[in-house]
Amino acid sequence: MTQTSFDADSRQSPARSIQIVFFTLAVLFNLCLIAQILTVGMAFFYNPEWWKIHVWLVRGYSGLAPILLGLVYLSPFPQRVQSLTKAIPILLGLQFLTIHLKTSLPLGVLHPLIGFALLSVSTTLVHRSQRVVFPQTEAD
Repeated sequence: MTQTSFDADSRQSPARSIQIVFFTLAVLFNLCLIAQILTVGMAFFYNPEWWKIHVWLVRGYSGLAPILLGLVYLSPFPQRVQSLTKAIPILLGLQFLTIHLKTSLPLGVLHPLIGFALLSVSTTLVHRSQRVVFPQTEAD
């Protein structure tokens, strides 16, 4: 290894570390969403006590959204990854509004639809960021 390639590797190390942390948190966020969907099903079809876990989950994992948003700007990520990351706090905000805002319009009916959009965005973010963090080589 030449001195030049070593210097280039050491400069890329912090960005690579940030990308790995970002990907790990994106996966964790996605798994929490899946768990939340399972708990709402359990609450509806099995035992209403599962609602407590459903609410607890969102209060816990929603804090990952601003962390992901900050990390996406600390390391070079494609525009698509940035856009998906920006969408997550927006969709979470809409989730909170549709549940807590009391109006004459039945906004609560949008809650599950926004939830599935959130799951779709989150899953796409995991796949897109995986391509950045673990790029495929010609031999793969």
